[in-house]
Amino acid sequence: MAEGTLVIVESAAKAKTIAKFLGRNYRVKASVGHIKDLPRSKLGIDIENDFEPQYITIRGKGDVLKEIKSESKKVRRILLATDPDREGEAIAWHLQNYIKIPAGSKSRIEFNEITAEAVKKAIKNSRPVNMNLVNAQQARRVLDRLVGYNLSPLLWSKVRKGLSAGRVQSVVVKIICEREKEINAFIPEEYWTIEAILQNGSEADFIANLVSYRGNKLELRNLEEQQQAVIYLQNADFVLRNMEKRERRQNPKAPFITSTLQQEAARRLGFSPSRTMRLAQELYEGLELGKKDTVGLITYLRTDSTRISESAQLEALQYIKSAYGEQYAPASPNQYKNRKSAQDAHEAIRPTSVDRTPDNIKMHLGRDQNRLYKLIWERFVASQMSAAVYDTVRAEINAGDYGLRANSSQLKFPGYKKVYSDSEDEARNPIPDMQAGQKLNLQELLPEQHFTQPPPRYTDASLVKFLEEKNIGRPSTYAPVI
Repeated sequence: MAEGTLVIVESAAKAKTIAKFLGRNYRVKASVGHIKDLPRSKLGIDIENDFEPQYITIRGKGDVLKEIKSESKKVRRILLATDPDREGEAIAWHLQNYIKIPAGSKSRIEFNEITAEAVKKAIKNSRPVNMNLVNAQQARRVLDRLVGYNLSPLLWSKVRKGLSAGRVQSVVVKIICEREKEINAFIPEEYWTIEAILQNGSEADFIANLVSYRGNKLELRNLEEQQQAVIYLQNADFVLRNMEKRERRQNPKAPFITSTLQQEAARRLGFSPSRTMRLAQELYEGLELGKKDTVGLITYLRTDSTRISESAQLEALQYIKSAYGEQYAPASPNQYKNRKSAQDAHEAIRPTSVDRTPDNIKMHLGRDQNRLYKLIWERFVASQMSAAVYDTVRAEINAGDYGLRANSSQLKFPGYKKVYSDSEDEARNPIPDMQAGQKLNLQELLPEQHFTQPPPRYTDASLVKFLEEKNIGRPSTYAPVI
């Protein structure tokens, strides 16, 4: 008599991690991604019959499917634990049909993190395959094929072999071409800025910028205008009009979603989106931290939500208070708003346990794995910390018909920057204490010529940011598109 449970996941690494959480009554096998897709040799869509897709078994999947079929006959229950997104739902549906699991059976499980607790909880809350998600994936796949099947050969002949076009790629190519046209059509314009080095008695120098003329915003467009301003200022009396001191709070940024992780990894670590996603997949699927301790280190990596579970927030607050002190923890957990277009299907990307600090586990990780994990861990912990506090000073200065402004900022309390610094925090342009009406000594004028710059070509990070802002594609598409 058949007994036990077969759990089918997507990757071998994921299967290895999950198998260690479950007892002897569970078998875990991997489908190694999709098992069926549209054929490569033809369109594969019956346009005359409601755009019906014509799926075939992917070449090379024969042995995998044969093993899954054999194992399915030996067990009493089958659970489809593919990734918790549309692609995963579609894979589960294809597996359900292949193994002949009755439609409507509670055979589907999903979890946002690969930990023993999350997997066991998911098994207790199995559900039927969600056909709305399956159909959403099919619709996108069909659109990709309809757009790309005839367009891709054009790219092969004009650009290079192997490129693919589709509903998102085609739009991105247009975006890049339009930016190139902007750059080629750009005509630079000259402008000048003037800095004044001022002194209050024997105090240290500080810098003020020329900003206005007779109360209106000043624009110096050529050398002649700059020279007129310099001659005037060299003979003017500099008088402090007012000085304003404030305390400014800077709140931490939200934990990572797919797009912001790709942008920050590109900016800080020099990783391409595809490299970031490959490493994040490894961290998500699970790594060995010891002889018996194999666990997923981060939550699901394809997400557009900044939401964090209450239990994860509480764990983070406890860690912050213990590691850094009560003053670094906010009075109540920080909450972050999602974009209106966010589907909010999964949590933000975070460590599965904040107690697994980068220093504690780095000996078990590769160099790049550790660098990306450290980035994710620090961003999450910082997102749950109190704000940084700055002392700021703004001085408005009159010089006859001209107006100047000096700004200063100095970090007073680091807050979240104790963990995750996202800007320069040195005291900038410290301004001495002064009184309104006080005369200042001009030490030097520093005029500088500039030219307006064309819009820059897209980088990996800036292109991902643009796609997200314009709601082009979804988190899972950014890396392959680029």
